[in-house]
Amino acid sequence: MSYRILDAGDAALTIEFGSVIDPALLAAVNALDAAILRLQPAGGLPGVIETMPTFRSLTVFFDPLVTDRDAVLAALQPLIAAAEHGTPVDGRHWRLPVCYEGEAAPDLAEVAATLGIGTDEVVALHSGTEYLVYMLGFLPGFPFMGDLPERLRLPRRAQPRVRVPAGSVAIATGLTAIYPWESPGGWHLLGRCPVPLFDARRGAPSLLAAGDKVRFVPVSTEECRAIEAGLARGHIDPMQWLEHAPTPAENAA
Repeated sequence: MSYRILDAGDAALTIEFGSVIDPALLAAVNALDAAILRLQPAGGLPGVIETMPTFRSLTVFFDPLVTDRDAVLAALQPLIAAAEHGTPVDGRHWRLPVCYEGEAAPDLAEVAATLGIGTDEVVALHSGTEYLVYMLGFLPGFPFMGDLPERLRLPRRAQPRVRVPAGSVAIATGLTAIYPWESPGGWHLLGRCPVPLFDARRGAPSLLAAGDKVRFVPVSTEECRAIEAGLARGHIDPMQWLEHAPTPAENAA
């Protein structure tokens, strides 16, 4: 696996492992990110402030008053070499409820008609696939997940929406996602997930993380409303949808 180093101003550099969306590239990004996070508490990377992972690259931010690009890159070189040959780490496994009915699914019928299949088949294909969280971005907690079944792949909408409701479950190209907040958006809306994906009061504000696996479980409109009500009252913990969290020993095996 080849990589290249890109300068991002005078206080950051980007390690780019490739140019496509691919689980192998994500594994390298996550391995490098994890190695940096392990070294930071021990002072092994003086001046490094934080990292920002994407589908295929990792940006490393540093304090130019403490260190410089050459020193950071020299410290990162052995970590990059190891990350290139790293094996994918199994992330947490989630089963998130999604309502594919009525107002929660404004584009479902149009997507089905465009693809030449029934709405039930669209739901079955979308909910019958396990997705990998490639990265978080665009909005706090917004997960870019793949890979969408070939049968469901469509370009983005020709006319984006000014407002996409929070919780909307959407597809575009080879990806699916959940909008954590109301925002503009150009993806096709197939359903709604009532589970909040971002809460600044939590120790880890984003519910999902890069490397996690997600399956969607269809629920009715009534079930979706009941879940929303339970979450709002604090009677339901979002972590109840965590199906499995691998231990370090499992990932080392």
